[in-house]
Amino acid sequence: MNKLEITNLSKRFGEKTLFKNLNLTVDRPMILWAASGWGKTTLLRILMGFENPTSGIVTGVGRVGAVFQEDRLCPQLTAVQNVELVLENTKENTESDYKEQITADFQQLGFDRAALELPARKLSGGQKRRAALLRAVWAESDTLLLDEPFTGMDPETMKKAAALLKARCEGKPVLLATHDQNAIEELGWPVLELEQLG
Repeated sequence: MNKLEITNLSKRFGEKTLFKNLNLTVDRPMILWAASGWGKTTLLRILMGFENPTSGIVTGVGRVGAVFQEDRLCPQLTAVQNVELVLENTKENTESDYKEQITADFQQLGFDRAALELPARKLSGGQKRRAALLRAVWAESDTLLLDEPFTGMDPETMKKAAALLKARCEGKPVLLATHDQNAIEELGWPVLELEQLG
């Protein structure tokens, strides 16, 4: 099974040190918690390859499925089409094999038929977040990195999204950054407090 290893990882911006000598092994779904401004998003960006650490090593990330702070959807495509973009089989079997399953996932997360037909730019903030989350879950990936994936969701929708994540992520390295205490309780995953990991 894939295992994400972080060894002696440090990140500084000028005089400011976000984290120093961080050591962490992620071999299952875990929640990343720290006070605001501590560097959760920066850490996830390093793991995604968008940011370089000041020092230290990251191994075992492999292919990443991600939810960013921004939704990063293609605005002209529907929610289902945005998810289809990450499927490896993009030929004719995408339509027949996956579209029904993806649509069912969106319906499970509260999308009605009208919302499913809208281009992403016309979706609400919470709907865009759900589309970004499902895109990450459906991507062929070795590791999932999720930055505040429940933003804009009401409590009932968050519970459904958490249930879907628990069902789909078992046994996979997942780092989910959130401040949402209800989401943390709903997921029931181990919580990593970053201040204690250096």
